[in-house]
Amino acid sequence: MHAFSHGTTSSTAVAVPPSLALPVIEDVFPRQLHPYWPKLQEKTRAWLLEKRLMPADKVREYADGLCYTDLMAGYYTDAGEEVLQAIADYSAWFFVWDDRHDRDIVHGRPDDWRRLRHRLHAALDSPRHHLAHPDPLVAGFADSVLRLYSFLPRTWNRRFARHFHEVIEAYDREFRNRTAGHVPEVEEYLALRRLTFAHWIWTDLLEQSAGCELPDPIRKHPAYRRPALLSQEFAAWYNDLCSLPKEIAGDEVHNLGISLVTHEGLGLEEAVDEVRRRVEECISEFLEAEREALRLADGLDDGTTRGKELSTAVRVCVGNMRNWFSSVYWFHHESGRYMVDSWDDRSTPPYVNNEAAGEK
Repeated sequence: MHAFSHGTTSSTAVAVPPSLALPVIEDVFPRQLHPYWPKLQEKTRAWLLEKRLMPADKVREYADGLCYTDLMAGYYTDAGEEVLQAIADYSAWFFVWDDRHDRDIVHGRPDDWRRLRHRLHAALDSPRHHLAHPDPLVAGFADSVLRLYSFLPRTWNRRFARHFHEVIEAYDREFRNRTAGHVPEVEEYLALRRLTFAHWIWTDLLEQSAGCELPDPIRKHPAYRRPALLSQEFAAWYNDLCSLPKEIAGDEVHNLGISLVTHEGLGLEEAVDEVRRRVEECISEFLEAEREALRLADGLDDGTTRGKELSTAVRVCVGNMRNWFSSVYWFHHESGRYMVDSWDDRSTPPYVNNEAAGEK
């Protein structure tokens, strides 16, 4: 299903600020949207309520406008409906977790964060035993992980768990950095960002969308791994570009622009230009890497049933890597998550669950 370049939750065209506009995305990466999207939005909204991840008033007022389901429906366009629903619920959980992490930092709650961190590690390894956990964030995580574990073999599940254990620990490093006011140097930041943005989690989920676990020689092949990484780097750095005002307002230390200003001696405008340059470089390099990946897919089709299956799966995965560019781009201009200028307090998102997070 081809989508127009405007919000799926609104009939009004989105005006992209010139400083954030990327004509190549609008011209070369046509926006796609899974036909299941309307039902996906409805069910994820109900799941957030059922799992008590957001209060009813917050869900009613903000859930659709945050566009979390739009992001996933524009990415994994080849996924079966059940798979896409599990991915979308997990993604919505991830955003809520990110907000809890932020609030624990802002309000100086290291003990709360430490408990949550250990519980998430435990739930990742044994989700079934955490479905009734009293902390909704832990129980919701267990539910989404258990569903994701049901689609592909245990080898995929173990890889996903290994990758997400690393994400949890990276969030802990972010917690310590922000508490100490430590702005990472550029290379340190880029390495950390690959983990906190969960590059390899979203890449693992491409295989769920394709319905096929890829063997290591294919997953680790440079022709496959490079476009996968570039699609994620684009998303992370474009997010940095768009969220810079929000993160400066919130005393964040994790943003490529902030690292460039702090450690490379760039002015704010120069830093913005450099982040934008890197974003544009990701796009052009992806277009080259995409061709190599499709050649890899062609070579896998050796006339056997297995060869055809792997070739098709790689093509699906690469097609969805391409989708990530347009989905991420439009998400940042449609989601209420980045509309800082409309908030009463630029450092406090209106959609966060302040009361449950211990705020008064």
